Amino acid sequence: MARALSHFNGKPILSLSKPNPYHPSPPPSSSSSVHKPTTVAMAQTKSYWASIEADIEAHLKTAIPVRQPVAVFEPMRHLVFAAPKAKAPALCVAACELVGGDRAQAVVAASALRLVHSAAHAHEHLPLMDRPNHKPGIHHAYGPNIELLTGDGIVPFGFELLARSVGSVQNNSDRVLRVIIEITRAIGSQGMIDGQYHESQQGARSNEEWIEHVCMKKEGELHACGAACGAILGGGSEEEIEKLRKFGLYVGMIEGMLNWVVGHEEEGLMDVVERLRVMAIKELENLSGRNVEPISSLVEVASLCNL
Repeated sequence: MARALSHFNGKPILSLSKPNPYHPSPPPSSSSSVHKPTTVAMAQTKSYWASIEADIEAHLKTAIPVRQPVAVFEPMRHLVFAAPKAKAPALCVAACELVGGDRAQAVVAASALRLVHSAAHAHEHLPLMDRPNHKPGIHHAYGPNIELLTGDGIVPFGFELLARSVGSVQNNSDRVLRVIIEITRAIGSQGMIDGQYHESQQGARSNEEWIEHVCMKKEGELHACGAACGAILGGGSEEEIEKLRKFGLYVGMIEGMLNWVVGHEEEGLMDVVERLRVMAIKELENLSGRNVEPISSLVEVASLCNL
């Protein structure tokens, strides 16, 4: 596990596996720990995330109506809305608002992230018999050939939505182009595909280094991308973009590891989750002058990954 988090986005970062005397992880009791949220604050936070999800959902329902050719758009719509929701799209919107942007600036990118995640989920759950661990995670309303082709069609449709969001009034073409590049990297051979490939291989499933690598690539990269894209579209500084990118990485890895813990006896992973939580909050502490309370709720102890 020592090398799994040693580099991200081409830059060295702190490893979770072994104590580093030069960059020690802050203990949970340090100033980076999150204060205990009140019942009112938690209710407001849930309402905030619910409103973001509702806006993304509304945009997608408008973008993917059942129209001609019905044989294409009906399964596309089904697979998009049948897939479980990752936090990356909502994180994209929240990061945009955090750096001073407007929600409307990020909802298209958030929708594109939802689309690419849905396509990946559909492909990952195809009923293929040669997989070491078959995942019957979705109802297969269509045959595997249709679901395979539809997943392939969903991804470019997401990029089409992004390209169409470029407008002369907003003068956002450079930001949108950068977001397209961010998403292609996150879902490509060095991102989600890498994680899915390693997950599909036979091996020691209890190996923490292997689990950490899969979670970093499969969930971490997508959430890092979501947070960075939101900050880019909201006009955040380069420092803010990179801080939120790391925050998103940790959020995604936490989500992946908690999903892995379900049904597995991996007590050691919970120690890694706690360290990731502390590191995520540390990134937000460096965003001076910003209201980080809503976004920090993603890693608060009382509601960890349950919003």
